[in-house]
Amino acid sequence: LAETPRLLAAIMVSLKLQKRLSVLKCGKRKIWLDPNEVQEISLANSRQNIRKLEKDGYVIRKPTKIHSRSRVHRRQEAKAKGRHTGHGKRKGTANARMPVKVLWMRRMRVLRRMLRKYREAKKIDKHMYHELYLQCKGNRFKTKRNLMETIHVRKSERAREKAIAEQAEARKAKAAAARARKAAARTAASNEKN
Repeated sequence: LAETPRLLAAIMVSLKLQKRLSVLKCGKRKIWLDPNEVQEISLANSRQNIRKLEKDGYVIRKPTKIHSRSRVHRRQEAKAKGRHTGHGKRKGTANARMPVKVLWMRRMRVLRRMLRKYREAKKIDKHMYHELYLQCKGNRFKTKRNLMETIHVRKSERAREKAIAEQAEARKAKAAAARARKAAARTAASNEKN
């Protein structure tokens, strides 16, 4: 006669205690008990006995199950190239996916960092720094390149104005010197006549 399930259950021994006593430093679900040595294992009722069984290889810690992320990594690499990001894959609005505020903050930080560097390197003075800082805040510059070009234009204009002013000063000084010479010549001539 074939053994009924109830009879089988009676024959099988509960090894919950042995799993709990195990000193493998893992949960009960991770412990493997040798099905061929059930009788011997069932007799072990102390940690010392269980240690002996572990040494004999009747009680083993199961290897950790592998949950591979290789597919995830592959997909992320493809996404970095721009795949799988079409209209059908998008859930949120454009602003939810990449907020306008975040873009604005990034741009401001880039431009302000550049202005600070230029000021510290003495490429621009504090007055030009303040002027350009306010213009950055007012959304005048789209990129670093725009800001750099504006700085170069401003500096060249200032240099030109300075050169023109210096030339004017030189002309004035020259004219004043000529006037002084003429006045001296006149006074000398009048003195000679007298």
